[in-house]
Amino acid sequence: DLPFYNEDLETPEKAPAEWTRFREEVSGLDGVVFVTPEYNRSVPAVLKNALDVGSRPYGHSVWDHKPGLVVTASPGGIGGFGANHHLRQSLVFLNVPTLQQPEAYIGNVTNLIDENSNIVEGTLSFFQTILDAYLDFSNKLTE
Repeated sequence: DLPFYNEDLETPEKAPAEWTRFREEVSGLDGVVFVTPEYNRSVPAVLKNALDVGSRPYGHSVWDHKPGLVVTASPGGIGGFGANHHLRQSLVFLNVPTLQQPEAYIGNVTNLIDENSNIVEGTLSFFQTILDAYLDFSNKLTE
């Protein structure tokens, strides 16, 4: 429900309440897991907007130093490679330390869900591997 970011509205009197709520919610997080599809070799506009809203006002980014994990999915074979790396570019600027390995590209995602909309077993174990690596990474950053 985030209105698109517009710096002209970034004043205490005019900033949309949704921006304030979102910033407060993200501020309370210990880390962030980004799971996104790929649109035209990039991330959906709503995700980029959330990054922008959370990064402002300048000098008060809610993303700063929060450990991040990027998981991308695509019906194609390369599993959202473009979105994954495009998102990582933004996260570098936002100072979000991001898990590097294992990389998390979920290709051919439509083949990884059974007829009852359940995620197939091999994929679940891959997700567990990613999550375990992220939690280890996150814990090392906070030691």
